[in-house]
Amino acid sequence: MSELYRKIIAEAMGVQRADVETIKKKRGSECVLTDAEAYVEAVKKMMPASGQSEAVINLHKASVVSHYNALKSLTNKIRPEDDPFVEHYQTPVVLEILCDEDPEFEKSLDAFVTQIGKSNVIIGRESARRYAGFYGPTCVVDFALIPGSTSAVVNQILKKTEIPEAHKKAILAAKSWGMNTSYGVGEVFATRVEEGDTLADATEKEVKQVQEIYKNPVKAQAELMDGAGHTSFDVRKYMDKYREHVLPAVKAAIDDKVHYGNIVTIPAYCVGDIGHHIAQSTYNMCKDDVIMATIDAVTGVMEKTLDANVDKMKSEFDILSVATGASACATEYILELDGFNAPMMVDLLTKRFHNFVQLKPTRGAAAELHNCDFMDMLYRGWKILDRARRSKAGSDRKLVPKVAGCEIDLSPIYENEVLMNPQWYAYPACAITVRASALMRLSDYPCLLTSEPVTATMMTNIIALNKKWAAAPVRACKDCAAACLVDFRHQYCEYRDAV
Repeated sequence: MSELYRKIIAEAMGVQRADVETIKKKRGSECVLTDAEAYVEAVKKMMPASGQSEAVINLHKASVVSHYNALKSLTNKIRPEDDPFVEHYQTPVVLEILCDEDPEFEKSLDAFVTQIGKSNVIIGRESARRYAGFYGPTCVVDFALIPGSTSAVVNQILKKTEIPEAHKKAILAAKSWGMNTSYGVGEVFATRVEEGDTLADATEKEVKQVQEIYKNPVKAQAELMDGAGHTSFDVRKYMDKYREHVLPAVKAAIDDKVHYGNIVTIPAYCVGDIGHHIAQSTYNMCKDDVIMATIDAVTGVMEKTLDANVDKMKSEFDILSVATGASACATEYILELDGFNAPMMVDLLTKRFHNFVQLKPTRGAAAELHNCDFMDMLYRGWKILDRARRSKAGSDRKLVPKVAGCEIDLSPIYENEVLMNPQWYAYPACAITVRASALMRLSDYPCLLTSEPVTATMMTNIIALNKKWAAAPVRACKDCAAACLVDFRHQYCEYRDAV
């Protein structure tokens, strides 16, 4: 199995390195769409190993190539305001393909839309809680079933919908790892309340919006982009072109009996590097040497840790756990170099969240999603690092944190010239917050620390080995940092009741 694991690691780190090296080279300059060519070429190298579904791997590859070609035919650049949405056009298209190919699934989706119309109580309550900040910092598009997420609301409605279990799981997956439109539950409600609607009227409009993203996903996404002032390219033409290109791969996955829950998710998560991670906003952020060094060093920790421990891994899930655990530990270690740690950051960002609710009651539904990712990552890293520090105690032994029984190699951090010389980037005698301040910038955008291209590539490989199992959303306690350290919201989590 170690050869399979090496293949998975090579493919995952290949796409991560394509992103990081492109950004290192181009940061501070103008971003054009063809800058993503290295990422596309890295994805094209993905190949099924023995025991893996070729249809699953090809669905991932076809989506990336279809996305890239469709965008290239429509634009040369994407403005920062439009780049977050580039990974929201795929699931609507795939949902409509599934309905066209399988009338029984279309019937189930129609039944779910009808049930949404009967769910004013659920949608009204959850929208009001999000609007008021009841759950604390939460991620409305979370890939788990945390309180305040759209997935948690969809799950509550699906539990009351009389349709086949497999279809329930597919519909739930489509608004978790799969991103069925850019809409997050509660946005219409908050806007309408602030504009003077009664709570009942605001709830009614919210229900209609949630119905629309499942009844007419492609049309709904286009209209959402109209409302957001999207101008970088014609989103309707994009979805038409994307559908034409990806259709054979979707049909092949259906024929291969890949769970619909995987078919609706794989195409979306893997395209974000093109126009979103490799993007003008990233180039602008990474002009800062310390931010760039942080991304580079964390990538190095991931890579060295995975390569050194491949023979110790017992399953494909270990690879993902080691990759994300290593990056979490590395990020926390960099934070601790300046005397900060996860509990301090979670406290700070949670307090900030409650102030932000009052300052911006109509904040975007996704506003704090990356703050949540960042806190969760730091909290996990802190627990890993804390165990290692306790074990080392006052001894002269090297600090060796472990995840899934594998030693994490932190050397890319303390060998990084920029991170080890913060005095070059502030008043030299008082340069004690340089690395932590860079991480604060990354708290709004930790995608290459967590890392999304790595997890997307690894998850596709995992699904290729388990094609009949719906991989998304995560049906386990996410160990949310805010819930574990500050807020009391565990009793509202849906993970034990996932359909």
